[in-house]
Amino acid sequence: MDGLLLDIGLRHFLFVSLIVFVLGLYCVLTRKNAIGILLGVELILNSANINYIAFSHFSSGNYDGQVFAIFVIMLAAAEAVIGLAIVLGIYQNFSSIDIEAVDSLQG
Repeated sequence: MDGLLLDIGLRHFLFVSLIVFVLGLYCVLTRKNAIGILLGVELILNSANINYIAFSHFSSGNYDGQVFAIFVIMLAAAEAVIGLAIVLGIYQNFSSIDIEAVDSLQG
């Protein structure tokens, strides 16, 4: 009986990844705050990482998913740095990070 409860398969990882993806999508679509939107994008990228690692683990001798996950982590770090720099620039110009308040971005 205990072996059945501890048998975690690919479906479980995909289900967790689906939940994280839906939460990230909800966060991106409903937040008015720029930092909340960036956090939602991070959740979506982490959902992709869960899928990459799960498929890499359950395929025999294939490490491609782990390599892709490392690239996604680097992409997420770059996205966070650039996104926060944009948010700070918006805050300096408009004194708000509300996305709807910033309607005139002209260069």
